[in-house]
Amino acid sequence: MFNSYDDLVPLEDLMEILDIGRNKAYELLQSGEIKSFKIGKAYRIPKLCIQDYVLTKVQMKIGQQE
Repeated sequence: MFNSYDDLVPLEDLMEILDIGRNKAYELLQSGEIKSFKIGKAYRIPKLCIQDYVLTKVQMKIGQQE
């Protein structure tokens, strides 16, 4: 899934990867749930940070079921 994306992705790719809207993407970045940095006005998100976010969410859901 993540192989087709560069190591640093723009906001639009984050939206596509997680199948979320622009507002939710900004919320995740501004809250720090997904680590990112800005170049000028544009966010750049390391692909590893997106993977960490997904794995954390999966573990939370697994832990809640036990």
